[in-house]
Amino acid sequence: MHDVRVLDAARVLAGPFCGQLLGDLGADVIKLERPGQGDDTRGWGPPFLGPFSAYFLSCNRNKRAITLDVQTPDGRAVLDELLVKSDVLIENFRTDSAEKLGLTPDALLARHPRLIVCSISGFGRTGPLRDAPGYDFAVQALSGLMNITGPVEGPPCKVGVAVADVLTGLYAATAILACLHARTQSGHGYAIDLALHDCALAAQVNVAQAYLSGGAVPPRQGNAHLQIVPYQLFETADGWIVLNVGNDAQWRAFCQAADAAELGANPRYATNRFRVETRDELVPKVAAIMRIRSTAEWEQRLVAATVPHAVVRDYSGVFADEQTLARGMKVTVRDPAGNPVDLIGNPVRLTGAPVALPTMPPGLGEQTAAVLRDLLGMDATRIEELRAKGVV
Repeated sequence: MHDVRVLDAARVLAGPFCGQLLGDLGADVIKLERPGQGDDTRGWGPPFLGPFSAYFLSCNRNKRAITLDVQTPDGRAVLDELLVKSDVLIENFRTDSAEKLGLTPDALLARHPRLIVCSISGFGRTGPLRDAPGYDFAVQALSGLMNITGPVEGPPCKVGVAVADVLTGLYAATAILACLHARTQSGHGYAIDLALHDCALAAQVNVAQAYLSGGAVPPRQGNAHLQIVPYQLFETADGWIVLNVGNDAQWRAFCQAADAAELGANPRYATNRFRVETRDELVPKVAAIMRIRSTAEWEQRLVAATVPHAVVRDYSGVFADEQTLARGMKVTVRDPAGNPVDLIGNPVRLTGAPVALPTMPPGLGEQTAAVLRDLLGMDATRIEELRAKGVV
């Protein structure tokens, strides 16, 4: 993607996460921020590493950064100059602001007919909530995601990260790549309308489909699975372990590893369908067996029996794990002073094409002068005039 330029004018998480992924894949991503303030997430901490919040670091690697006030006529003129040189615009402008400033997808495509405009919002550009603000927490509540998350008897819970934002960023990157491919044949640009609410609902896959197919609202499962048993968290003698018994052969292997021949021989538990139907009587039996042995002993037995399972880790364990390190999921970059900064790695592995080496997320407006000079051909006098006006 080294021939693709992306102008990332979005704030917070969904849009910047999409831009980061495209930058990881080799695109030239230019992050556009407001002069003096920048992306809200620059201030979302602690923790901070120098001037950088951990939140900002998580979704802005492999980008250059400029500041530009698009609410001024001069700023909009510079934006149009940048868009002439760009393939993709990622934005999450408020609908009323976009209309006032002439930055709606229709207006942008009228001026830049080959541009791909990816608009991200809470609820999209249609429907009664199209003008409502889109906060991940609210979207998790409205999309049904919170109603299927959390303990069976407790309150609904949100997912531990802003998952609607992350999923929307992934959907956005997929849609942008599809439009770039289509443009090679059609020759024209595209407008992408993505809503956090839509993406959060689509991501509920089999659980939401269970409602559409059966008409009943699925009960909250806590740390269990709606359609597979036993597939959940169990307490051991000294900790916690997840059992992932996904088929009948694995069930028989588990029973053998657990010295529970009577469970393996019971026809009431022979198939997953039967185990789901008898969940209330079977799961307590498995739970009692799991509490007999330590986590380490269960690990040894389940590995030997090739029964899928997992020990619950915290981040200290995750980022020290050999698998995490072998996959490059912790990378170290250098800040402008040369100090090492650890970042989460890019999960994409490609054969036949290198993934871009990670670079430090940029400081606010760090490359403004260089981008205006090298990309738009501005001389130092004009750049200084714009700076004096507060446009950059």
